[in-house]
Amino acid sequence: MISLSDFQPVTLNDRNLFRSHYAKYPQVHSDNTFTNMVCWNHYAHYRYAVCDENVILSSTIDGKTKFRAPIGPFDADLLASVLGLAADHGDDAPFVIFGESVKELVVQQFPRLPLHPDRDLFEYVYSAGDLAELPGRKYLTIRHQLNRFRTRCVYRLERIDHENLKEVREFLDQWCEWRDCEDSPVLSSERDAILFATSHFLDLDVFGLAIRTDDQIGAISFYEGLSQDTALIHFEKGLPECEGIYKAINAETATLLAPEYTFINRESDLGIPGLREAKTRYHPHHMIPVYYARKEDLTGDFQ
Repeated sequence: MISLSDFQPVTLNDRNLFRSHYAKYPQVHSDNTFTNMVCWNHYAHYRYAVCDENVILSSTIDGKTKFRAPIGPFDADLLASVLGLAADHGDDAPFVIFGESVKELVVQQFPRLPLHPDRDLFEYVYSAGDLAELPGRKYLTIRHQLNRFRTRCVYRLERIDHENLKEVREFLDQWCEWRDCEDSPVLSSERDAILFATSHFLDLDVFGLAIRTDDQIGAISFYEGLSQDTALIHFEKGLPECEGIYKAINAETATLLAPEYTFINRESDLGIPGLREAKTRYHPHHMIPVYYARKEDLTGDFQ
């Protein structure tokens, strides 16, 4: 039903296709978003195929390809075809599922197919109101750090737009120099992703907020609406000159988003211990799970 020849690279020209499709079938995980795909294409080489009313995505990192469950009205034959494609052309874990509802559909159709959680890619979803207000004792330490920043650092907020994008890129240069991006493949790839977002800011459905201290940009946040009730933070960066500035950009972005959205998705921790601790400290409302099937299971008798 579907073959490799049906796939083509995701490009900026596909924005309207994904915008229209995701309006009907909202996504819950950042990795399927159009913004994520075009910004990280240099790293993950995203491709897509359209089959009837479904979109099927794949990604290839370091020569290893993974396929995702079809996005659209459930089609058992198409799902079986994608599983066969993953078994024939994917890596050792060639089939990926984002979210519990999609997993349930796959399990109903193929109850004997083992599915394994990938905790490193689980995404953290928070109450927007909690991130904005930091209520109660569980946020006491974060409130103290935020108040210390507000006391010690004079700052102002500004939206990111065409007038300050050049300064945002200069900020990213400073951030990368501080974090030594050149010696970190992950940070280097992230820098390239953010630079793509700034270079094509007006072509994407993203918005941005900046904190300016001492007349220089000291922190940024890029975000967009993921679904009717959830916003997604794509990038959040800060410089170390003002202690607590990460707490500030987090809270200020949440304050901006809370009137419109119930939840804020702040993406995964990638299995990085320090990042996991930081994200957990903000007390997520729930997680968006990720599951995968192994190649050995897809080539066995699971139907």
